[in-house]
Amino acid sequence: MKIILGPASTNLGKQIAQTLKAETVPVAFKTFPDGENYLRLEGQLQNEDVAIVQTTSPPQDTRLIQLALMADSARRNGAKRITAIVPYLAYARQDRVFLQGESISAETIARMLKAAGVDQLITVNVHQDKVLLRFPFPARSVSAVPVLAEYFVKKGYAKAFALSPDKGAIHIAEEAREILGGECGYLEKNRDRYTGQVSMERKTLDVKGETVIIFDDIISSGGTIVAATKTLKELNPQRICVACVHPLLIGEAEHLILQAGVEEIVGTDSVPSSVSKVSLAPLLSRELAG
Repeated sequence: MKIILGPASTNLGKQIAQTLKAETVPVAFKTFPDGENYLRLEGQLQNEDVAIVQTTSPPQDTRLIQLALMADSARRNGAKRITAIVPYLAYARQDRVFLQGESISAETIARMLKAAGVDQLITVNVHQDKVLLRFPFPARSVSAVPVLAEYFVKKGYAKAFALSPDKGAIHIAEEAREILGGECGYLEKNRDRYTGQVSMERKTLDVKGETVIIFDDIISSGGTIVAATKTLKELNPQRICVACVHPLLIGEAEHLILQAGVEEIVGTDSVPSSVSKVSLAPLLSRELAG
């Protein structure tokens, strides 16, 4: 197998290749003055199984087009089987129609990647696993929650309280609890579908004097985490930390979260950021090797 180093995930791709002792394929790329992308794969791919490592975090459209161009180039240059390793899969949160006239963007992206030549896809903590069932090729999501929880165990926070900011994501807190060995729970979140405004309903949680770690799959604007932190602080925990798989941290999100009273934000390198303290390379290497 050869590893194609997508422009958005070059370091992660190199780590995966090093773990698997696989050859890497560099990508020459540039952006034309009008904004269009140019890519060239710098390696031989004839009759090779290849894995393209390319996250699709902001700027999503650019990185999705790059992924499609790399897949097409790999196919044209004789690749036998193409696996797309997409740690953060853009547009996956729109997995059904909420309001009349909407598209199901996850399905649109899947069809685009199929047309470009992708044979299978591996992503990490996709927002809803069921959306992958609609893909026109094998697609699966693996969880980075255990490796995030292990980070906090090594830090000395075993038995910490794992908290989900809403009931729908309680499975994430439950997964973290298996590693941390403490308790878990959730808050009640309400989001206005038109404005995006988030509000939290206070719940009775016994976290006084405890270390609480808020686990979430994605942090974008940080509004959910800030609201959860403010609610938690009324319950007098010893400290509040945040763990997320995909630290998008748009704009002032990181500053706002820390300002709200969070001691530390920990994310993975699915999205390279200042808080990407946990690497996905071992997890994704195992998936490829398996």
